[in-house]
Amino acid sequence: MSKIDDVLLAAKKIQESEGQAFSAQQLSNFTKMDRTSISRYLNQMTRDGLIHKIEGRPVLFKVIETGTGFGTTATSQSDKGSVAPVQGEKKALDLIIGSYDTLHVAVQQAKAAILYPPRGLHTLILGETGVGKSMFAELMYRFAVEAGVIKSDCPFVKFNCADYAENPQLLVAQIFGVKKGAYTGADKDREGLLKKADKGILFLDEVHRLSPQGQEMLFTFIDKGHFRRLGDSELLLEAEVQIIAATTEDPSSYLLKTFTRRIPMTITLPPLRERTLMERYELIKTFIREESKRVSKAIYVNRSALISMLLYECPNNIGQLKSDLQLACARAFLNYKSKNKNYMMVNNSDLPVQMKKGFMDQKEKKEAIDQLLKNRDDILKFSYEEQEEHILEYSESKETYFYDTIEKKMALLKNNGVEDDEIKNILNIDIEKHFQKYIGDLPERFKRGEIEKVVEKEVLDTVDYILNYASQKLHKTYDDKLFFGLALHLHSSIERIRNGGKIYHPKLNVIRVTYSEEFLVAMEVSKYIDERFEIEITLDEIGYLTMFLSSNPYVIDEDEQQKVGLLVMMHGNSTASSMVAVANNLVGEEYARSLDMPLSMKASDMYEIAKAEVVKINRGKGVLLLVDMGSLANFGEMLTEETGIIVKTIDMVSTPTVIEACRKAVLGRDLFEIYHSCIDDRLVTHVQKHSNNEKQRLIITACFTGEGASEKLKAIIKADVQGELIEVRPLNVISKNEFSNAVHILAEDYVILAIISTVPVHIEGFQFISAMDYLSGKSKYLLKEWIKQDAAMRNIAQSLKEHITSWDSEDLVLQSQKMLQRLVDQTGCQLPEEVFTGMMLHLCFMVERRIKKEATIQFEGLEDFKTTNKADFTRVRQVLRSYEAHFSIAIEEDEVAHIVRMFKENAICVIE
Repeated sequence: MSKIDDVLLAAKKIQESEGQAFSAQQLSNFTKMDRTSISRYLNQMTRDGLIHKIEGRPVLFKVIETGTGFGTTATSQSDKGSVAPVQGEKKALDLIIGSYDTLHVAVQQAKAAILYPPRGLHTLILGETGVGKSMFAELMYRFAVEAGVIKSDCPFVKFNCADYAENPQLLVAQIFGVKKGAYTGADKDREGLLKKADKGILFLDEVHRLSPQGQEMLFTFIDKGHFRRLGDSELLLEAEVQIIAATTEDPSSYLLKTFTRRIPMTITLPPLRERTLMERYELIKTFIREESKRVSKAIYVNRSALISMLLYECPNNIGQLKSDLQLACARAFLNYKSKNKNYMMVNNSDLPVQMKKGFMDQKEKKEAIDQLLKNRDDILKFSYEEQEEHILEYSESKETYFYDTIEKKMALLKNNGVEDDEIKNILNIDIEKHFQKYIGDLPERFKRGEIEKVVEKEVLDTVDYILNYASQKLHKTYDDKLFFGLALHLHSSIERIRNGGKIYHPKLNVIRVTYSEEFLVAMEVSKYIDERFEIEITLDEIGYLTMFLSSNPYVIDEDEQQKVGLLVMMHGNSTASSMVAVANNLVGEEYARSLDMPLSMKASDMYEIAKAEVVKINRGKGVLLLVDMGSLANFGEMLTEETGIIVKTIDMVSTPTVIEACRKAVLGRDLFEIYHSCIDDRLVTHVQKHSNNEKQRLIITACFTGEGASEKLKAIIKADVQGELIEVRPLNVISKNEFSNAVHILAEDYVILAIISTVPVHIEGFQFISAMDYLSGKSKYLLKEWIKQDAAMRNIAQSLKEHITSWDSEDLVLQSQKMLQRLVDQTGCQLPEEVFTGMMLHLCFMVERRIKKEATIQFEGLEDFKTTNKADFTRVRQVLRSYEAHFSIAIEEDEVAHIVRMFKENAICVIE
């Protein structure tokens, strides 16, 4: 891919992420190229008709969409003719090395598989380890975009089945999704990769690791276009996905015939030993140029070293070739620096042992070598500044700072008086270790330039050291989001300590016991931080560092099952049990317990029964007694004294109070919160819940401490939403339960627009953005969209005020919106905006009718409709449970039928 293609691709990414035209400076910052070069490329692309220039201050540019729907497919005039075009343009598959030689058949098969109407052919790619199957699949996706078969925003989802080979059940769950309760640990419904790849391509590497059951589920999807999540016997999900699978094994030995018969296209990629000598030379040239770019310097290779590279046995194919070349270049870089040379040369002595052996085969291949190198000098130059003709994506790039590390360590050793030969020996050992550690496929590191906008480089280097050190000590890997979160946290901690501020960790002892190994490592790295920044890390701060290093850093919690027990006691033979039956039915769980006290029973006997029941239902969070009157109201204090269990009592309760208490207990709310909430609700008529003041809008920022990182996020977001009447409040996430409770309490007084956090804290019913995605700009548009949607909902609520008299119109609109969104999320369907609004209004007026006990709108042919749409009825009824509980109403089946019909008739994908 040429430089101009790289710049055009970068321009497309900026335009998609920002949703608007871009300036030369923005493109320069994004690509890390100088402004002059960027301006030159922009002028060239303007002349070639690839971008449109918008005059003004500053001058802005916009990528012109081509017929393929992907701006980067167009080719500049200077590049045309270098590779044979397809349909008048260079395509991704044509740029792969060997596309007109040993890979010609594979490339033509791939094009046929993508272009075959109506949505391509499912494909199986065969080949040895390291031949480039993953890259080839991605190029097929890019070709599909370029050819207009799929849109540029359609997903390409990669998944390696070998990652879950030891757990077939979890492997199937990853692909198809899982229903809550399907197996131990399945604590919620999860979307699978098939759904995530909808409208795009799913690449399954090492597909032979998929169990026979998983293969059967996959070929059922291929046949019928729909599938079920693991553990779900009812809900059918639909997805439009082209599957590309790959394996290193003989498919007849590992894959079911019923599966392979459904894959109409099989593509075999040849091993490196079957590729031509010219193709291997092109690969070598490509990879050495990558290293040249990394050191910002041309790399020279002598003829004999190049011959060894061309001829040596490379059993792990292209992946090994790249790693061996990187090792040779690293050694050459060491010689270049240690001997103060003016050039960087790769000699035979720099080659790995297995590569050196290639020179011994020169005699047998002399004619072919002479033919290949006849017009080339004895010393060959490879520079990143030379124009590239091929795609550079056979394996992921390693970090540029590796060469900086060699240079810095060399200077340090020299300053300590170490001799040059000894320095070279020491660093050669380091280089060997580096490539032993990094050889293989590693994900590309999150672009540090994006976080350097808010965190200084010295802190980022420190976080790199901490995570590398912890990774070695604890044998764990840490992802970019954790890197980002720790960087923000450490930056704020250092500032706080320097300013004399203190931090308290309320669960320090729990952390020390639960994560003892991580705590020791955190203590060790704290010494490094102390020395580097001349500060003193406290024990509480070490507790927070431990949370970042732990295997499950986001939930330092008590048992999730610990919730408030709920016991309803009433005089009479069925009063309590009737109330509890209604409450449990509305919350969708047999949660509350009941005790009916016959009028003939002695209070002392009832007390003993109540005591036994309280002990039984206590889950560590206390018990709430809901009683009617008399002696039952005095049981609470006596039970607390005798059992040691905290018991709170509310008397003179009604059915709505029982429902509200049950709903909040199921959500995991605290005993005192439920108690005070129910007491407060009794001060007003329950069904006349009006609000004179509109709820204020709130954005929550979160980190472990509730200070530092979340405060910095708060300042950034406040600047972004300036002019909007939105409050931003930081919270801590030491305990997921406590955080969830705090969010729900705030939701009583605020409309929470979003939670933006350095740690993943997804809470049902609340919209979440990771801090990394927000600050990098990747998800900033989401917050703007949510604010815009909220404004539209407020306008609707304002319009309804004159027509809705039984409930606060804003709360009614908000709850109706949430209910519909849950239905949309569960079905995977989408509702057009006007239909969503219409159904929401229907729900609002339905609630008004139910509260006022007005007549239900009858549904003609109800029983037949229910029979035909049984699964849909069940799904909608489940979604409505919390909605009914919130308004203390029961929605009759006629009303449910109206909702089901409206949804089925208007959803973009009909419920199956």
